[in-house]
Amino acid sequence: MSESETKRSAVSKRFLNTEDPLLNEQETEQLQAAVQLRREGQGEEARLRMLELLEEFGESAKLLYELASTHDNLGLERQAVPYYVRSLEMGLGEPDRAEALLGLGSTYRTLGKYEQAEQVLRAAVVEYPQHRELHVFLAMALHNLGKHAEAMALLLKEIADHSSHIGVQSYQRAIAFYADRLDEVWD
Repeated sequence: MSESETKRSAVSKRFLNTEDPLLNEQETEQLQAAVQLRREGQGEEARLRMLELLEEFGESAKLLYELASTHDNLGLERQAVPYYVRSLEMGLGEPDRAEALLGLGSTYRTLGKYEQAEQVLRAAVVEYPQHRELHVFLAMALHNLGKHAEAMALLLKEIADHSSHIGVQSYQRAIAFYADRLDEVWD
């Protein structure tokens, strides 16, 4: 197994715990109210309320994920990372797990931690191949790592396979064909 495969495997195993501690009804209602504050543009109030809930009720995967998302939305990426990591370690359930992996990978990328971003996003793509947005965020991390050909191939495949634009669709076969042949020259 290569070094990169070993790293991907370790990242996958680290975030594969699927047991999700459930919040009780009162905790769920209070968390939903805090999330609603964030959705209404009151991010700082939501963040403070979630921190209070953390203090009052202790850790839950869902609460930690929402704290990570709230920090991310407020531009507090560095503070979001430990909440994403801990929520995944605690077994964050569906449908939030894929979003948390995307959030963590994207946040690592914005912090300049490109290798970590690639590891998390590659593991996420393997786990959730149907979540096409993960492929796009992986392409961004690959670009930052100087893996331009691989990044372009991913993006071109996404465009060829999923664009509904009539012009793109009329060239779908050509785009898909050239996706991993960008550096080839034909006589």
